[in-house]
Amino acid sequence: MTDGKAGAAPLRLGVAGLGTIGLAVARRVDAGEAGDMIVSAVSARDEAKAQGNISKFRHIPEIVPIDDIGRHCDVVLETAPKAVFDGLAASAIENGCIFIPLSVGALLDRPLLVDQARATGARIMVPTGAIIGLDAVKAAAQGPVSSVKLETRKPPRGLKGAPHIGATGVDLDAVTEPLKVFSGTAREAAKGFPANVNVGAALGLAGIGPDRTTVEIWADPTVKHNTHKVTVEAEASNFTMTIQNVPSEENPATGKITALSALATLQRLTAPLIVGT
Repeated sequence: MTDGKAGAAPLRLGVAGLGTIGLAVARRVDAGEAGDMIVSAVSARDEAKAQGNISKFRHIPEIVPIDDIGRHCDVVLETAPKAVFDGLAASAIENGCIFIPLSVGALLDRPLLVDQARATGARIMVPTGAIIGLDAVKAAAQGPVSSVKLETRKPPRGLKGAPHIGATGVDLDAVTEPLKVFSGTAREAAKGFPANVNVGAALGLAGIGPDRTTVEIWADPTVKHNTHKVTVEAEASNFTMTIQNVPSEENPATGKITALSALATLQRLTAPLIVGT
């Protein structure tokens, strides 16, 4: 891996999953928007489609198996289905890569990944994603914290496919007014909504842990944006933050800002000036 000094080789990025988010980030990195970094490898279920998507890149990356991507890069960005998370994470960490997962909830059940990263020299970096103010939450958590709460409101279609919705039998098509569909811990939210509320997992990791962080999820037909409200009560500071994210046209469960957050995280790796924690 490059040490970031002048004259060193560019950082090699592997993008695991070339869907809406992965492809958007890969294109912008290839265009030079992440500084001295190139896309060296990608993984995708549909290799023929992936080949077409990368055919006009300035630097054509290799298409490699997802559980082998760590051998081809210094940084691995995970934008893949959760079903392949274990093999992907193992490849990145065993090869000492910087691992940037967007499926943040998957980390909550895999604490050994941190120990493995420590042993191999790898690093796990969780991007801010669709939420706001994780730097403030981290700072407050350096002292006593009474509570951290997340209230998420999404248009009903943005919650479709969530295991918790299927288990409770909520008919999202029939929701005509705001309906609270979940109340519990961030760990429980990550299990019930693995593709919908990764913000809760990120909030738990940044602050007082996933078992003390509380989450409410609302199916709300009155909102057009995925809305997240964070409330923190701590000895050093009490604050409330709200963000309204425009849903992606391709995947309404994910906000457009998610890809931009991933790009910003990659830029930190090469930037001569870093702002915020």
